[in-house]
Amino acid sequence: MEPVIHETTVKTKTSALRAPKTRWNFSKNWPLHILVLPAVILGLLFHYGPLPGMIMAFQEYKPWLGFGGSEWVGLDNFKRIFEFSETRRVISNTLVISSFKIVFSLIVPLVFALLLNEVRISSLKRTIQTLVYLPHFLSWVILGGILIDILSVKGGIVNQALGFFGIGPVFFLGDNQWFVFTLITSDLWKEFGFSAIVFLAALSGVNPSLYEASVIDGANRLQQVWYITLPAIIPIVIVVATLSLGQILNAGFDQVFNLYNPLVYESGDIIDTYVYRVGLLGGQFSFATAVGMFKSVIGFILIITGYYLAYRFANYRIF
Repeated sequence: MEPVIHETTVKTKTSALRAPKTRWNFSKNWPLHILVLPAVILGLLFHYGPLPGMIMAFQEYKPWLGFGGSEWVGLDNFKRIFEFSETRRVISNTLVISSFKIVFSLIVPLVFALLLNEVRISSLKRTIQTLVYLPHFLSWVILGGILIDILSVKGGIVNQALGFFGIGPVFFLGDNQWFVFTLITSDLWKEFGFSAIVFLAALSGVNPSLYEASVIDGANRLQQVWYITLPAIIPIVIVVATLSLGQILNAGFDQVFNLYNPLVYESGDIIDTYVYRVGLLGGQFSFATAVGMFKSVIGFILIITGYYLAYRFANYRIF
């Protein structure tokens, strides 16, 4: 005999599965709207407000003539980007520095999170976490001053330590062969602890029963990491790696601007610092705008690509 399903029962179950409707109630939620209002104003002011100024990229902009009176030159400023050897060098420097930063900022935090996850003394674990987080909250203005002092050729603590081992002084911030290395290591030191938060959160979600079962099977700690921990966090590693593609043209203006000097322009000058020097200091507003717009368009395409790859290989979606 087939079961009888009443119509009222079906309606009840259907309505239970249906997502509840949310109602916009400003009088009840106005404190939350007030909280988000400063962020909205700042976003509109600094992110959307300057957008009309991009028209300068298509003009030979003269401040005394304004947008309406300046000569329209079309894509000439964009063509100049690839004509100047200095521009090509800046783009190359940006790609090299960003690529190294992305690779090491993925590997080092992941290894650190795996090692910290193996620490069983909770107080020691919290102390290590706090110590490695601290540099993230310091600005590059402060850290730049600290690095200039400790890396100084005369009296810097690093060169004093090298001298103790019989190694001659190294001009970390004035030698093109060392400057990129200094940028990457200092950025890694500042950010690797904070970047590890994502991986530590992923590790906390691994089912403990898997480790208990592996112990019964005779697995040691290394085998547990290899066969349980790593496969469990691979999706979040893929998400972080793919989304970081969108930052490949952001080599870190704050860091480079506070550490570089004319001696290391050949290896350390990046797109953002070049736009600052050419646009604001050199008065070539149109060309600097074209370079900045070129960077933004490429970055947007890479962000879309990274988001698609994250969805394709790790099923990551924002919407």
